[in-house]
Amino acid sequence: MSEHSARHLRRILRTYLASWHLMPVADAAELALTELIANVVRHVPGRRCSVLILRTDKGVRVEVADACPQLPKAGSAGPLDDGGRGLALVEAVSDRWGVSPGPGRDGKTVWFECR
Repeated sequence: MSEHSARHLRRILRTYLASWHLMPVADAAELALTELIANVVRHVPGRRCSVLILRTDKGVRVEVADACPQLPKAGSAGPLDDGGRGLALVEAVSDRWGVSPGPGRDGKTVWFECR
């Protein structure tokens, strides 16, 4: 997983959103997806994940699943810190977001919805 992968995933997401006539949420959804992918790159051993893009009745739901059992937590970044704002950004630009632990201790899914 790399920045190249995030760029590719944003393009895929935008293609789906355009075909579903959901372009008003495209910028927010792309930013939230980028932040979740950045968290995988920074915190998941092996940098592997799967991404699921789902159309909902009112918008889109994006899920990023990985095999790391450590649940993410919002950072408390200071104004000059380089990181620690990812989940705060996801919360700010999405209508809902959350984390679902995998079965047992097998990973997790971080998701968000934009309507």
